[in-house]
Amino acid sequence: MRFETNVDADRRAWLGQRLGETNVAASPHLAGLQGTDAEDDVALHLFALDEDGTIVGGLVGHTWAYWLHVDLLWVDAARRGTGLGGELLARAEKMALTERDCRHVRLATWEFQAPGFYRKQGYELVGTVPDYPPGSTEYVFAKRLA
Repeated sequence: MRFETNVDADRRAWLGQRLGETNVAASPHLAGLQGTDAEDDVALHLFALDEDGTIVGGLVGHTWAYWLHVDLLWVDAARRGTGLGGELLARAEKMALTERDCRHVRLATWEFQAPGFYRKQGYELVGTVPDYPPGSTEYVFAKRLA
């Protein structure tokens, strides 16, 4: 047997396919997603632009298994505290609920980012990862959509 460490997109896709097949075979819940819209991982991007077309905020995530996964949420420093972050999040939640039948949202943030902001938006702390990265704590939040 030999081991290789090269980065290979084709092998990554192959491995992901094998893992997906194994997981579906082991989980009736994942098997139940087969053939539904929720089976596919679909990008969800939302950007706020000023009058000049400059991006002043944005949210990047994806939907899968009736969940919205928020990967990135950013607001320009000059726009923070104006409600733009909450509006981006609310619009993404509405898109996920009405257009993709999502029932929940999940995201992660660090203690120096925005845990208080997410609590104000109705998110519940469901887990922590201490010392990730070293010296910080990652918080995992979730929210049930109406």
